[in-house]
Amino acid sequence: MTVIDPERPAGWVAGGEVDPVAEEPEEMPLSLRLSIADTLTLGNATCGFMAVYFTTTGILIPHLTGSEETGMARHSAATAVILMLCAAIFDLFDGLVARKLRSSPMGAELDNLSDLISFGLAPAYFVLVYGMVADDAHQRVSAVAAIVVLLAVVMRLARFSVVTMKDGMFQGMPSPFGALTVVSIVLLELPFIPTLLAIVGTAWLMVSRVEYPKPRGVLAVAMLSWIVGAMGLLAAWAFDAPGGQLLLQTGCALQVVLGAVIPLFATARRVNTFRDNRRESREARAAQLP
Repeated sequence: MTVIDPERPAGWVAGGEVDPVAEEPEEMPLSLRLSIADTLTLGNATCGFMAVYFTTTGILIPHLTGSEETGMARHSAATAVILMLCAAIFDLFDGLVARKLRSSPMGAELDNLSDLISFGLAPAYFVLVYGMVADDAHQRVSAVAAIVVLLAVVMRLARFSVVTMKDGMFQGMPSPFGALTVVSIVLLELPFIPTLLAIVGTAWLMVSRVEYPKPRGVLAVAMLSWIVGAMGLLAAWAFDAPGGQLLLQTGCALQVVLGAVIPLFATARRVNTFRDNRRESREARAAQLP
């Protein structure tokens, strides 16, 4: 029979040795620790969810209940888009932080899931609500366009996880850029058919093989400046500042133009590279001839 001394301290072992298991708490597995980059990624997901929230409470519900508070709808639309822009900032910085510091083994999975919320669900839901509240829109067709946007982001993120690209390049339009382009198309308030075609075209670019440069260095600074400027345009529009509507439409038009021009430059570069390779091949064969 074992006799236990009630005055013996917990964790005491005969012979003066201390049981390390009893003294040291078990450490959390490395795969479950969140890094600073992971925290930024979770901020991305939070912004995407809140964008859906403001789109619902500020645009959809007032429309369904017959409220005439157009100012609230404008503020909510601006808030939803600003939150998507904030998600893009989080997405930009979590990659930079992960490269400078460390990233947990969950980092890549968290990034894909957060991007799906902020740049897949949020813009697709924005398109769906647009089809319900716009006067000239068709709800069912808009629902199909929203599904196309969502599936394009799902496929793009899945392909990103399995396809290895050369350093510094993306294959297909990056999902943050695609989401902001889709939202810009909606905010331009074009007729329904051109809006629908532009949204589907953007979804196609996201799953295409067109190469886009990664936002690093000067390009990252330019992208951050563009996002901050877009937030200012949205705020001016939301508070009905003089010229706010024109400024917003100008910014949205520039976003759409960038979305169309970058693939043209990428295609022209690929064509020039192909021509240069063919010319070098012909010159090499000519040099080998006697």
